Amino acid sequence: MTTGVDRLDPLDGFDYSTIEVGSSRYRVGRRGSGPAVLLLHGFPQTHYCWRSVAPALAGSRTVVVCDLKGYGTSEAAPGGPLGEGYSKREMARELVALMRSAGFARFAVVGHDRGARAGYRLALDHPDVVERLAVLSVIPTAEQFERLDPDAALDYWPFFFLAQPFAERVFAASADYLVRWILASWAGEPLPPDAVERYVAAYSPETIARVCAEYRAAFHLDRGHDLADRAAGRRLTCPVLVHWGAEEGTTSAGPLDVWRRWADDVSGGPLTAGHFLPEEAAEPLARSLTRFLAPPRPA
Repeated sequence: MTTGVDRLDPLDGFDYSTIEVGSSRYRVGRRGSGPAVLLLHGFPQTHYCWRSVAPALAGSRTVVVCDLKGYGTSEAAPGGPLGEGYSKREMARELVALMRSAGFARFAVVGHDRGARAGYRLALDHPDVVERLAVLSVIPTAEQFERLDPDAALDYWPFFFLAQPFAERVFAASADYLVRWILASWAGEPLPPDAVERYVAAYSPETIARVCAEYRAAFHLDRGHDLADRAAGRRLTCPVLVHWGAEEGTTSAGPLDVWRRWADDVSGGPLTAGHFLPEEAAEPLARSLTRFLAPPRPA
């Protein structure tokens, strides 16, 4: 069910083990000591995207990495017709169980792209578990769909295309081209060729189907969960750090304004990069995360 590229070439210095959560099976890496931080990648990548950020955080934290449910080396059952099994609520529940199995009842979360969507849902649904949250390159799913006017819709085509019932057939027919095109067109600067090859190789037919299930869940299920939370006035109570790429065409304060409607304590700003912050802006991102994740100084 998996391609094996990440399994054979894990992040340097990380110890890996397999953790089963229900019918899902995760390949989990850890490095460092101290309070834990869980790093969650986005589409179309794997946890390999954290290779330059994770070592810097391991100086003061136990860094935990894994591929999102259905991505890369994470094995999971197929999703339902509306993406059942892959809603961010279900993914968050599995991540809580995964971290508990790894020995962490409370931890920080850093998520990029799809990983950030799982991350903020985790913090909303499990506020006693998430101590701090960093969201990279996203705003809440319901808010994102509400902003997809005709001009923006072309840039956010995966939100609609990958949710279609035929998406995996089309994706699988041109996976090599499609993954390479996304990585090239969304980046401010070209990503390293070896990273691109790893990401391309991670897309087996089974993985493609599960990724499409995750996008279907965003369209059919996650939007409704967000809207219900917004209507009920539910908010993120942990500190939230927000970053995005300055080259993504987002206004300088736009994401912060949005997240401040969802959270009590929000900071952050743009970084000089395109979409793929963990790779394009690894050093400034690592510095910002190190400050954000540092324990508070005594008063």
